[in-house]
Amino acid sequence: MALHHKATVMDEKSMKQALRRIAHEIIEHNKGTENIVLIGIHTRGVPLSKRMQEYLKEIEGTDIPLGILDITLYRDDLIERHDQPVVHTTEVPFDLTGKHVIVIDDVLFTGRTIRSAMDALIDLGRPASIQLAVLIDRGHRELPIRADYVGKNVPSSRSELVEVKLLEIDQEDRVDILEKKNG
Repeated sequence: MALHHKATVMDEKSMKQALRRIAHEIIEHNKGTENIVLIGIHTRGVPLSKRMQEYLKEIEGTDIPLGILDITLYRDDLIERHDQPVVHTTEVPFDLTGKHVIVIDDVLFTGRTIRSAMDALIDLGRPASIQLAVLIDRGHRELPIRADYVGKNVPSSRSELVEVKLLEIDQEDRVDILEKKNG
């Protein structure tokens, strides 16, 4: 089954605008940045969280603690996956207890990744709240999870793939919709 480019839904400029808007929304919702920590989910949530950290510092002038979360071993589909999982490092060098944790990921789809992230975070402490920021919300939830901050809603079919490319990993910033086609 081949993937064919269907549409580009975000470019470098629109990604920057969306992330800056989310930074402002985070500040507004939390009445500043006090007691906030950022957690990026491996893989593409990590560079997005680093960008968010920079935008929040630009706006508020404060350094926001940043952690990296690997949810591989928390996934509920680990047994079903045929490939050997690659376990990355979780780096959360601060206590989550009493903090407002902003989890950052690239795409919200079924909600299963975020559920796994919440399980992992609870193992690390007792946050005051867990909020979710995603670049793309594509729908098709299987669990009752929603994002608090969304860069762009991209309605999609299950036969489509939303591909996020980031400069830090892919040498370009863009979000494409790819369509599965036979042949």
